[in-house]
Amino acid sequence: MKASLMDILACPIDKYYPLKLVIFEEKDESVEKDGKKISWREIVHGIIICDKCNRWYPIEDEIPEMLPDDLREKDREIAFLNEWKEKIPKEVLMSGKPFNLSE
Repeated sequence: MKASLMDILACPIDKYYPLKLVIFEEKDESVEKDGKKISWREIVHGIIICDKCNRWYPIEDEIPEMLPDDLREKDREIAFLNEWKEKIPKEVLMSGKPFNLSE
């Protein structure tokens, strides 16, 4: 996911903007076009957080997964929280929606 995407993303549940980004892993990308080098930052793994409704959305393998609650897979997302718990804010781990580690 390009970091600049955060400039237009809003929470799909309550439409809140701006969202908070926590980056776990990133890389620099570049391409040459018309003799000019174009560079950007690519987020490989991270989490997007809505401070209004306390929902969180994973970024895995450069893809932000901003799905409504009923389309999210609890087991998969609990595994995500456990894998990255050292880098995820405590409030998300303990009371984030739709899933958290206090359940």
